Amino acid sequence: MAEHDATSTTIREFERVSADIVNDARALPTATLHEAGGKIGVVSPAIKPVAPEFRICGPALTVHSPGGDNLWLHRALDIARPGDVLVVHVSGAYEHGYWGEIMTTAAKVKHLGGLVIDGCVRDGVLLEEIGFPVFARGLCIRGTGKDYGAIGWLNAPVLIGGARVEAGDLVVGDRDGVVVVPRTRAAEVVGKAQDREATEAAILKRVEAGETTMRIYGFH
Repeated sequence: MAEHDATSTTIREFERVSADIVNDARALPTATLHEAGGKIGVVSPAIKPVAPEFRICGPALTVHSPGGDNLWLHRALDIARPGDVLVVHVSGAYEHGYWGEIMTTAAKVKHLGGLVIDGCVRDGVLLEEIGFPVFARGLCIRGTGKDYGAIGWLNAPVLIGGARVEAGDLVVGDRDGVVVVPRTRAAEVVGKAQDREATEAAILKRVEAGETTMRIYGFH
C-alpha cells in the first residue's frame, strides 16, 4: 500500500473569506450575488440541494477526488474548520454515492457549512432529517472505493459545474442554485448585492402601486 504524501497534495492553511462577509452574505439570494458581481460564479444547475430548504454560505475547502473514490472526502473532513463548505470535484465519475449518513453526521458534529459536490450522494431521506446542507447532482447508491495509491488534492483550485473555485472563496447556495464569489472580491460583491436588494425593494413598491416595468426601467 502506497503511503500518502500529504506535503505534495494538501494545503492545510489558506486565507478564508471573513466571517463578517459570510454573515452578510447569508441574507442574500444567490441570483443577487451573481448579478451584483457582474454575472459571475454560476455553478451548473445540475447541482441542486438534496432538500429544498437547504442553504449554504461559507468559505470553500476544495477537494479534487479520484473518480469513484471518497477517501479524499474523508481527508477533507479531517482538516476542515467550522463553517467551511466542502467543494468537491469527482473527476467526471458522477454516478457514485460519495457521501451519506455517516459523513453527514461527522460534518455536522464539526459545524461545517455544507457540501457542494459535482457528483451524487446517498441516504437522501436521512440527509434531510440530519439537516446538514448538501448540494449534489442527485442520488446514487453505487459504492465508492478507498484507493490509497490514487492521487487527489485538497485546497488546489477546482472546476465544478463550470465554475472555478479556489480555497477560501465565498460559496453560497439556495433553492435557485449555487454561486461562487472570489475571496478577493467578496466584500465588494456582497456590498453591491445589498444595494441591489434595496433598489429592487423600492421597485417592487412601485410595481405594487401600479407602475409598469416598461415605465420603471425606461424600456422602449
